[in-house]
Amino acid sequence: MSKSRYPENWKELATAMKSAVGWRCQKCNRLCLQPGTVAPDWTKSQRRAHTLQVHHWNCDPSDNRWENLVCLCSSCHLNYHQFGRGNISPGQLSLELTIKE
Repeated sequence: MSKSRYPENWKELATAMKSAVGWRCQKCNRLCLQPGTVAPDWTKSQRRAHTLQVHHWNCDPSDNRWENLVCLCSSCHLNYHQFGRGNISPGQLSLELTIKE
């Protein structure tokens, strides 16, 4: 079994980062769901689109300096990786995309 490149306290680091930016995507400013928030009328795709993720600018998950981290909604995060600007292939990020109206 391979060892994760993320630190053991990654969940706490990521939550602190998301909280610091007010649970908003730093690219598109989308307000994302906070832990414990219930969106009963939303589809699974809508909930995923409003999920905030922490991205490493240098694509090294072991480098958790504050200046190397950015909060992106799942759509912006996937878009970043789809166009070859990351170390993860598009197939590794499994998301259901929503069509913008």
